[in-house]
Amino acid sequence: MAKDDLIGGSIWEQYSKKVSDRMNNPLNRGEITEEEAADMGCKLIVADYGAESCGDAVRLYWAVDPHDNVIKKSKFKSFGCGTAIASSDMMAELCVGKTVDEAVKITNLDVEHALRDHPDEPAVPPQKMHCSVMAYDVIKKAASIYKGVDMESFEEETIVCECARVSLRTIKEVIKLNNLKTVEEITAYTKAGAFCKSCIKPGGHEDREHYLVDILAQTRAEMEGAAQAHAVNTEDFKSMTVVKKTKLIEKVLDEHIRPMLIMDGGNLELLDIKEEGDETHVFIRYMGACNGCASSSTGTLYAIEAVLRRELDVNIRVLPI
Repeated sequence: MAKDDLIGGSIWEQYSKKVSDRMNNPLNRGEITEEEAADMGCKLIVADYGAESCGDAVRLYWAVDPHDNVIKKSKFKSFGCGTAIASSDMMAELCVGKTVDEAVKITNLDVEHALRDHPDEPAVPPQKMHCSVMAYDVIKKAASIYKGVDMESFEEETIVCECARVSLRTIKEVIKLNNLKTVEEITAYTKAGAFCKSCIKPGGHEDREHYLVDILAQTRAEMEGAAQAHAVNTEDFKSMTVVKKTKLIEKVLDEHIRPMLIMDGGNLELLDIKEEGDETHVFIRYMGACNGCASSSTGTLYAIEAVLRRELDVNIRVLPI
């Protein structure tokens, strides 16, 4: 590990258990042969992609059913750091069962979120987020081979830094997640702006739609507005009507909790809200894979409660039924 990876303490403390497990024991590493794909009635796709910003590379194997374009099997080989291996492993897993058109919508942020142990805790140190960018790109390379089109035709994310392949959404999320205040911090955490530097501010060798200085200013303004709104919500939550509380809780669940549960095949339903002394009791029911999961009464429950307390009121208690 590079010395500058040790931002904020021991590097190991900044990785989720899922990442650590997949670094050491990837579940989807390997290859798919022509014979294996043929036995499945599938077309074999092999795509290679390398990240010039860090020297890592990944090879993605797909077995695609040509009748419905569904990816029946996905494997990878990665040449790079442990984070790249874990990201590639999760990326390959997320592809399985999706159509090619659905798979190209998977981003590096989706991969990172799927590697989290808890919805509100990052899976990797923010300065290692760029290691999951290869997953975002190699999927589009595989899809372009399957469909016989240019890779750029699948580009839905706005790429700010072409050198490190860092998207606008990634930069904004990293700024918010780590309360970044300078362009230098953005570069340290994402590698955006570390190479040709034309994305930092106007005046580089080419004009751009987005520059890091503007993204930072806009995102900081959004953060300040959200903080003010959060302060109002927290202050007024106790006196709100049940209907308004329900809407706010559902909004927080939709934005921060349900996407993570759905990614693992689960979900939850808000059943009731009751005031018990100084506490607001929120009753939920787990659905799908979450129903009966061992962590539904421990880690997952704590994460849901922590998010609701952070976003709405410190006296919220979540009770599964």
